[in-house]
Amino acid sequence: MKFWIGIYTHDEFGSKRIFVKHRPIWKTYFYSPRGMSDLKLSEMTIEKQNEQILFDEFVIENQIIE
Repeated sequence: MKFWIGIYTHDEFGSKRIFVKHRPIWKTYFYSPRGMSDLKLSEMTIEKQNEQILFDEFVIENQIIE
């Protein structure tokens, strides 16, 4: 189940939501380091870039944010 269930923090409201991942991955918790700012990927550290890329893939591109 861990590979298919995820939790994300809504980048605007801060609430946590459970979702089904579109592909299996070990990571469970997703958040956006960018949040609601205009920060670009190139301005982030490598770790934050990786977090943002995963957030975009699993939450933005494959989920309906409520």
